[in-house]
Parts: sequence; C-alpha cells; structure tokens
Amino acid sequence: MLQIFFQWVESNWVELLGAILGLLYILLSIRQNKWCWPIGLLTSVLYIYVFLVTKFYADMLLQVYYVGASIFGWYNWTQGGKHGRQVLPVRWVKLWEWAWIAVVTSLLFIIMAYVLKYHTDSPIPYWDAFTTAGSFVATWMLAKKMIENWLFWIVVDAVSLGLYIYKGLYATVILFAVYTLLAIVGYIQWRNELKNGATQKSQEAWA
Repeated sequence: MLQIFFQWVESNWVELLGAILGLLYILLSIRQNKWCWPIGLLTSVLYIYVFLVTKFYADMLLQVYYVGASIFGWYNWTQGGKHGRQVLPVRWVKLWEWAWIAVVTSLLFIIMAYVLKYHTDSPIPYWDAFTTAGSFVATWMLAKKMIENWLFWIVVDAVSLGLYIYKGLYATVILFAVYTLLAIVGYIQWRNELKNGATQKSQEAWA
C-alpha cells in the first residue's frame, strides 16, 4: 500500500506540491496576510504545468492570469490601493459594481466557452469556462478585499471539485473540498470583521 502511495507521489509531486501551497494560500488570504500573494504566485506556476498536461486549457490560462493577479494583489494589500493607506480595508461590493461584475463574468464565460468548444479538445468546455470566468472575477475581488469574493469562491470551488473528480486529479480534489469549506469560513470571518469595525466606529462617534 505504501509503495503504491509513494509511486503516486513520485508521479504527481507537482500537483501535490501545488495543492499544499494552494491550501497555505487560502489560509493566509482568510487572515489577510500579504504573503498569500507570493505563495499564490508559486502555486499558479505549478498548476500551469498540471492543467497543461490534463488539457484543462481554460484553467491553465487562469493560472497565467493568477500570476499577474498575485502581483496586483501584493501591491494592493501592501500599499492600500490608490488612496495610499497602509492597510487595505475590507468592504462590500457597491451596487454599481455588481452591474459590471455581472457583465464581465458573462462575457468571459461566453468567450471562453466558444474558444474551448470549437478550438480545443477540452472534454468539458462549458464547465471549464464557467469556473474560469468566475475565478477571474473572484481573484480581482479578493485583491480589492471585497467580501463577496468568498461567495464567488464557494460556487467556483464546489463546481471545480466535481470537475477534478472527473479528471482524476485527486490531490486537487482534496484541495478544492477544503477550499470550499474555507471560502465559507473566509466569508464569515471577513463579514464579522467589517461588522465589528463598523460597531467600533459607531461607539467612538458617540463617545
């Protein structure tokens, strides 16, 4: 049994290392630790290879995007965004932002689904396009510390879990099962932090 396990590790060490680093990335993200971004960048580099081999082309493209998003996220979290604050605050998505988030997500899905369906040999083009489009937007929302990014991740991670079972990427299956649970934890923790911050400001105003 151990021999089979070690043979699997030897054949899938890139995926396994990517899964371990990916778990560390999400834990650091929940804690709003800026080092999540360098860890995320390294995770993406490993998964570019994994998804290329397994023909998840949209997911591979997503990992390339993650490399750039990690640089953007590092800057945003360390420089506080355009206002130059030391710590970027957690916030809700504004009403007007939901409109273009919906438009961008839909356009990304349509474009990716078309390309994957007619120009690649992807076995599940629509589902692949769905998770990729959602992840593109959710990562940007995470870099901006929008609480609702976790709601996007709950859906994307749960769907991705089924896709990786289909492809036999079992280390990644475990990772995304944990991702789904941690996305729920992340949403609750960030929401509570924002509520506690609002309550504290209210108390200070009346003090």
